Amino acid sequence: MTFPVIDMRCRPAFLHDFFGRTPGTPEFDAVRWLNRRVGSRGPDTHFTRSATEAGFLAEIGDAGLTRAVVVGRHTPAQHLPNDEIARIVGLDPARLSGIGAVDPVLQGPEVAIAEARRAVGPLGLRGIDLEPGFGTPPRHPDDPAYLPVYEWAAAEGVPVFLMSGPTTPAPRFNDPAGLAAVARLFPTLKIGVFHGYWPNVQDILGLAFRHETIHIIPDMYLFQAGSQAYVEAANGWLGDQLLFGSSYPFRPIGQSIGDALTLGLREEVLGRFFHDNAARLLGLAAA
Repeated sequence: MTFPVIDMRCRPAFLHDFFGRTPGTPEFDAVRWLNRRVGSRGPDTHFTRSATEAGFLAEIGDAGLTRAVVVGRHTPAQHLPNDEIARIVGLDPARLSGIGAVDPVLQGPEVAIAEARRAVGPLGLRGIDLEPGFGTPPRHPDDPAYLPVYEWAAAEGVPVFLMSGPTTPAPRFNDPAGLAAVARLFPTLKIGVFHGYWPNVQDILGLAFRHETIHIIPDMYLFQAGSQAYVEAANGWLGDQLLFGSSYPFRPIGQSIGDALTLGLREEVLGRFFHDNAARLLGLAAA
């Protein structure tokens, strides 16, 4: 079985030290550690290939990706500028897409919305990333500071992507309860959730059951204990709301594709999981 594959979370090592750009640094060692932690096989330094632009393009080509989505970030601790994300996409627009990022707490709502508009307009990015749980202080998705961005995105049809997962500063910021309020307030807002709120799998599944606008991207956590429920749900009602992501450089792309094929997703779901759901959410042409 072969399917076109869109990797919803794929970033090169050269983008930032956080992704293993510089050998011998604590960040480099952290990328190696996380690779081991999430079940990467082979050398835990595999990501060094993407320390160059040519290496990154070769990596996504060898993995057989139809498209890799490079995700920006704007938090007090890490800023991946939208211009840099757009520059990377420009290396191979046929195989790369980008998601921009803003922080309305740091920037203020008017500046954040203006930057979001620029990101999806002149820069050609496909959505906006927000990371309330990684702010200073950490916040929940329904914090009033983020509501103007949601309102703008809903009106413009721009998908918003939220960061979740077990690396939030405290477990309470990985609670999807705040997302429920956002989905109720903005019923047309298209929402993608990176890391799938793992390990709170049942909670996010409950929200996605009620709100078809919520799209779950467990990425590297799809292969961790407790994640079989994502697969069970996708074989039923979640088939149009579960999306593939590798979390590269924290997990090999090719291995993640192969591992996903062994999880038990029904054949009629695989094409949607690997490609169609992402293409629809990002406004890309069907394969």
